[in-house]
Amino acid sequence: MMGGDALAQGADVALVNLVSGDVTYTPRAESAGKVRPFMKLREGDRINIPAGGQIRVVFFEGARQELWAGPASFRTERTTSEPISGKVSGVMTLPMDVSQRMARIPALIQLSKLGGVQVRGVNRQQSATSELPTTLAQARATYEKMRFEMPADDIAPELYLYAALYEVLAYDEMKVVVEEMRRKQPDNPDVKALNTWLTSQTSR
Repeated sequence: MMGGDALAQGADVALVNLVSGDVTYTPRAESAGKVRPFMKLREGDRINIPAGGQIRVVFFEGARQELWAGPASFRTERTTSEPISGKVSGVMTLPMDVSQRMARIPALIQLSKLGGVQVRGVNRQQSATSELPTTLAQARATYEKMRFEMPADDIAPELYLYAALYEVLAYDEMKVVVEEMRRKQPDNPDVKALNTWLTSQTSR
């Protein structure tokens, strides 16, 4: 059973996979902060988007992706947003495994910045042979579909596939995926951290 503090703060319900402009969030009973890429949002967070800003979030339950453009504001519920001002600009229903794997991305980025220390909540298999080939085939197919539907410089499809490949330690293919992320966003510090960590793993 959840304690009083956890209930007051709300559970993690969504992941930010794109943000531009000075977008802020206000948690329950806490001060406001700036929204960062790949941060998790909790139930009850209020998101404020200024004119010219935008944010895209993936809700873990229901596999729903929403794009908001400012000026607008909304509150995160368990499976969707509740508009406060303005309205959602676009909605996409994702395969369930996409939202589940996207939920692991913050931990994978943290792992890379910690230099290989295992992060709780990230499941690592012993080898790629322990996973059914069809699972990775489905992940690759979903990745191609996401690439087709999302902007050319968006790394969300690569992060999804990276999370799937990490589950089976498919380092060679992970390197290809990270290279694609670096091509799309060469100055992204999170991508640089993933690349540094992966290089350290494959050079042993």
